[in-house]
Amino acid sequence: MTPANEHIRLAVEGMTCAACASGVEKALVALPGIEEAAVNLPLEQAEISYHPSQTAPEAIKKAVEAAGFGVPVQTSTLEIGGMTCAACSATVEKTLLSVPGVIDARVNLPLERAEIDLMTRAEPLAELITAVEAAGFEAAPVLTDAGTREARKAQSEAKNRRDLMELALSTALTVPFVAQMIAQAAGMDVYLPPWLEFVLAAPVQFAIGRRFYKGAWKSVRAGSANMDVLVALGTSAAFFYSLALFIQRGAAAEGELYFGGAAVIITLVLLGKILETRAKRSASSAIAELAALRPETARVMREGRDVEISIEAVKEGDIVLVRAGERIPVDGEILQGKSEIDESLITGESLPVARSPGDPVTGGAINGTGHLHIRATKIGAQSLLGRMIVLVEDAQLHKAPVQRAVDKVAGVFVPIVIVIALAAFAGWIFAGAGFEHALIAGVSVLVIACPCALGLATPTAIVAGTGAAARSGILIRDIEALERAHRVNTAVFDKTGTLTMGAPHVESVLALDGDENALLALAASVQKASEHPLGAAMVERARELGLDLQPASDVSAVPGEGIRGHSGEREVLIGNLDFLRANRIDTTALEEPIRALEAKGETAVCIAANARPLGVIGLIDPLRESSAEAVALLNGRGI
Repeated sequence: MTPANEHIRLAVEGMTCAACASGVEKALVALPGIEEAAVNLPLEQAEISYHPSQTAPEAIKKAVEAAGFGVPVQTSTLEIGGMTCAACSATVEKTLLSVPGVIDARVNLPLERAEIDLMTRAEPLAELITAVEAAGFEAAPVLTDAGTREARKAQSEAKNRRDLMELALSTALTVPFVAQMIAQAAGMDVYLPPWLEFVLAAPVQFAIGRRFYKGAWKSVRAGSANMDVLVALGTSAAFFYSLALFIQRGAAAEGELYFGGAAVIITLVLLGKILETRAKRSASSAIAELAALRPETARVMREGRDVEISIEAVKEGDIVLVRAGERIPVDGEILQGKSEIDESLITGESLPVARSPGDPVTGGAINGTGHLHIRATKIGAQSLLGRMIVLVEDAQLHKAPVQRAVDKVAGVFVPIVIVIALAAFAGWIFAGAGFEHALIAGVSVLVIACPCALGLATPTAIVAGTGAAARSGILIRDIEALERAHRVNTAVFDKTGTLTMGAPHVESVLALDGDENALLALAASVQKASEHPLGAAMVERARELGLDLQPASDVSAVPGEGIRGHSGEREVLIGNLDFLRANRIDTTALEEPIRALEAKGETAVCIAANARPLGVIGLIDPLRESSAEAVALLNGRGI
């Protein structure tokens, strides 16, 4: 037997005795290609030497599971650089799957990320990165700290600026060729001097086009072929054929050269790459927007004083201080303080929710008027916002069944195109068309048959679709759910903020003394400093009517109940019935108006002054203009 050339160490769950360990060993040794298997019961792990040509990590995992034990699988994510087409992503996947312990790898070309499922005892990130780099690409762990994000962003922006500068230079050098082509198409016998064509095309071919040569070399060295191979082969054939004619015939070669064709191809492909990069950035922006909802820093209690630290440094159990108007940095439980929390990023509910000691709060939500002490219970990826981000990332990274089929085609697309190009060249030669005509046919096949659209269409559509959905508050659990969405026959909508605007306005004013404007003006005067949506709606309606708002003093909010303050000589209370009753106000006269408003679907807010009820203001959240149309559209589709 040839010596085993792969070794893996994997965790095994569920072993309780020596017989269990022996059973695992027997199950492993029974597999073809297993050279040696040693199971350590105390460490709950197995050391395996095997022949990858005869068995795969997935088969090893299934053998352990068939024996009645478990193999925990962990997932790592890498950022991949240098991919230009679907053939590149297929090469990276193949490379990652060749690393011992990897049972699955999913590479997303638009996101430039790879998600790897491993069953090894420890994450071999260094080994994965080395393998990817040996295949001619770049790889790095996905880091989430603010400094790294800013550095990556600056690096990306600098690269984009370089690309735009190269495109501008390439365009300037290519314009004379395009002008010549247009003139010739118009019937004019206009040609650039051969020496000028060479001078214009050489920088485009070798300076600006160097990226295609680099990409092609890396791909060939890794034993695969990508789009860069096609571009490099096609433009090189056109350029060097023209150069040979120029050297051989000098000025007499005028009108027979293809320097311009090579330059135009490189410029157009470069433009396509820049547009593609812009589409990738736009499509993947949803994750960045979700991450931006979480503050970069948090104030925590350390050794009796509050200290501002990076959000990544917050630990479970830390006491986090949140001031009025700030975003809550972590999931946690309120220990001290009362407030009204805007949780619309999670629930879509526009009205703040009253929170007091013992209540849970969600990271990313906006604190209202209170000062809170919160014990951190879930941080980072374990928080609700973190899990939302993971959901979006997973939906974008995983591949739909249709995409897997496309990737199989893309993996062999370039070699097939090269064979077809050679066949076209040889066919025209044998047909007696001459070398020049045959060369043009072969080059045309190479540069036109670009696999980018084939490999990018499905993943870019998925990234764009899931990203647009996330920005609209729609989270897609996995890509299979998205592919099954066409079979949906029932849709359930939450009303507030979905079918409605999520922005209440005053619909009714019922004053016990009949002076509705005076009641609204009084309520708005006290609510001027309030950030509560209902209070803001009262102020906006009063200003629309041109009412005179008076100064207010001693204004304070009572979370979940209402607001109090002084307007002139009067002490004003605005809130629900319980708030007024708690302040010993007889609310009997308000009960009938409240029932009338609530029967119409309005939210009733009571107003009292100097311990006497004055009236009720009704507010509604209006329907979106598109809601009825959307529901009718769904009904029309049988949903």
